[in-house]
Amino acid sequence: MLIQAYQRSWEHDFQQIKEILEENIPIDDLTIEHVGSTSIQGLAAKPIIDMDIVYEKPESFQEIKRGLEALDYYHNGDQGIVGREVFKRKKKDGNHAILDAIKHHLYVCHIGSEELRKHLIFRDYLRENQPAREAYERFKYEIAEIANQDRKAYAKLKEIKARSFVESVITKGGR
Repeated sequence: MLIQAYQRSWEHDFQQIKEILEENIPIDDLTIEHVGSTSIQGLAAKPIIDMDIVYEKPESFQEIKRGLEALDYYHNGDQGIVGREVFKRKKKDGNHAILDAIKHHLYVCHIGSEELRKHLIFRDYLRENQPAREAYERFKYEIAEIANQDRKAYAKLKEIKARSFVESVITKGGR
């Protein structure tokens, strides 16, 4: 199944990756946020940990980039979303016991980034609003079924069909 019931292990997985990143990117103004569906207790999700590395000083981005490159990540640009820089793993042969074992998406955002603001508002609203969380979960299961459990088809459908739901949550949560 593409979408899985909430797993308590997702928070542990996030913490393991976070510790490695913090050990290898020793800058003062860095925080790491668990975002996306796996960060919302009780919400079914694709079992992929979404993380935002957040920094304040503009010069910190290059230090973060160097630290991530030392961990075999590469910078993949913003992939069309301003304010959210994407980093991906270079090596997929399982040579790192944690970073290659736990599926994750890694983004780097300035603290003033609009995309970071949206990630945090969406996460926090769904954490605190059970009816919205349940509606979003139903929606995700429906999209997975329409996509016939295909990850790429699901991503495309979700991008199109979830836009109004996500925007409404961000509007409500940003008040």
